[in-house]
Amino acid sequence: MQISETGLPGVLLLTPKIFSDTRGAFFETYNEREMREAGLPTEWRQDNFSISVKNVIRGIHYQITQPQGKLVRVVYGRVIDVAVDMRRSSPNFGKHVAFELSGDSGMALWIPEGFGHGFAVLSEKAGFCYKVTDYYSPAGERTVLWDDPALGIAWPVAAEEAIVSAKDQQGKLLKDAEVFA
Repeated sequence: MQISETGLPGVLLLTPKIFSDTRGAFFETYNEREMREAGLPTEWRQDNFSISVKNVIRGIHYQITQPQGKLVRVVYGRVIDVAVDMRRSSPNFGKHVAFELSGDSGMALWIPEGFGHGFAVLSEKAGFCYKVTDYYSPAGERTVLWDDPALGIAWPVAAEEAIVSAKDQQGKLLKDAEVFA
């Protein structure tokens, strides 16, 4: 597995070695030894899975209490996955990185605590799985508006075609959001 730094310190892109032949393909989705050697978590509290249709945008989510580090991956389909630095004291506060993740590429993104997360579905359907370092805390969950101009995210979905939950539509602008110190 190749582990690469991204434009945001701490956010890492994990690219597996894929072994393909006439039968299909095989790759490791998780290897505890490699994760530990890279300084990444090896203990997880939850595994989550969502299925979304084309043009769904989820996020930008984070938990102010019981913050979660997330190891995210697409099992089938394609998404644009986004991580946003939500740490006010960081020189990268409000900055983001975005990557296309797909079931075919097998790539995963490590998003540490202190970052918001969201994604947009590019394919007809996408199966999205993620491991998290702490339990979901509804009372601690916060949402920044996916289309906040201050974030400058170039979503690949036109605003009028975006399918966004009622909860996510009620997200805050970054300037008004409760964020990490």
